[in-house]
Amino acid sequence: MARKYSLAYLTIPGTNPMDQIRIAKEAGYDYVSLRTIPMHLPGEPEFLLDKDPELFEATKKALKEYDMPLMDIELARVRPDLDIEEYEPAFEKAAELGGTDVLGSIWTRDKAFYVEKVGRICEMAKKYGLNYNVEFLPWAGVRNLQEDITLVDTVGADNLYVMVDTLHAGRAGVTPDELKRTPKKYFHFMHLCDGPAGPDGDVVLDNIKDDLMLYTAREARYYVGEGDINIAGLVEALPDLPLSIELPNLEAIRKYGVEGHAKNCIDKAKAYFAERGIE
Repeated sequence: MARKYSLAYLTIPGTNPMDQIRIAKEAGYDYVSLRTIPMHLPGEPEFLLDKDPELFEATKKALKEYDMPLMDIELARVRPDLDIEEYEPAFEKAAELGGTDVLGSIWTRDKAFYVEKVGRICEMAKKYGLNYNVEFLPWAGVRNLQEDITLVDTVGADNLYVMVDTLHAGRAGVTPDELKRTPKKYFHFMHLCDGPAGPDGDVVLDNIKDDLMLYTAREARYYVGEGDINIAGLVEALPDLPLSIELPNLEAIRKYGVEGHAKNCIDKAKAYFAERGIE
């Protein structure tokens, strides 16, 4: 069975949900992944479906018009200065739109704190039939595959999963063999992109500086097959998972536009896998 692809928000950041849905359909994606949870970032637009009834209705209409299922919403972060209770209204609206998953990440090394908060988020998500997928990042609170697996085991919620982003997996030193050895019950979907060999730059958790690693992750990821990460090995190790393409590249967007960049992302990924006989 052919892999399914979703268009993640960060691939074309700042795009409103209706345009993102249209672009996903026109470019050939199977799903869309929207950012509908507040990020509290200065200058960044927010598309809060639970606070804007007109936006919610327009998003609902676009999903139906373009026959584009919603896969996940983001980003349910655990951080000491964030109130996780504000996520629940977003979960409710995502479920009303047919969403199945929530993406999250951890931004503290206080394990007792984040285990408790993740457990609470899982409870909230389950009320709406949603799964919670925690992404590991080398400079965050949960930094690698094993820490993420430990989190899932410790919380023990049946709707909690590890989310593997191929860029972060490469930077964290995760190998295809390591993924193959890991029971598939831990995984529900993947983030797909390529990038330079890493890690690059110094990582400072509590005083993150704008080094090369962060710059690449936020603004300059590569199309699949154009970087140094073993994409084929990582993806083959987790067969049948949906691939959400999260590939922010501001230069590519300037060159091709958001529509062209989104189409390049999926076309180049499909070509890469076809050349290698990977489904």
